[in-house]
Amino acid sequence: MAVQLPEKAKALLLAPNIANIATIMPNGAPHVVPVWVDYEDGYVLINTAEGRQKLKNIRRDPRVGMDVVDRQDVYAVLALRGHVVEITRDGADAHIDKLAKKYLGQDKYPFRSPGEQRVIIRIEPDRLLGMN
Repeated sequence: MAVQLPEKAKALLLAPNIANIATIMPNGAPHVVPVWVDYEDGYVLINTAEGRQKLKNIRRDPRVGMDVVDRQDVYAVLALRGHVVEITRDGADAHIDKLAKKYLGQDKYPFRSPGEQRVIIRIEPDRLLGMN
């Protein structure tokens, strides 16, 4: 069941704060990686490339956990659980460029590998665990 995030949580997601996303490995172990994050229309968005472990995990099990720490105040943390409702290539190249502008101040994502296929992962928050 989706939860509405408070304005403070949305602000953390829209600012250039790093999120740590947890997915579930095939053996049940957690897999946690830092990611750039975005927020749009009630959904948390991340952008990744085909072949990455987190994407493989999400395709098998859409449940995720996420913490976002305010870079200005490390004690201000958004912690949530959710599930992936969509994985799409539509708009993913433009989205990674938008994130590069947000996080790096660059118009184009500079770390793209030749032939890389980007995807947007759309996460619906199910539970707000903390918003300090």
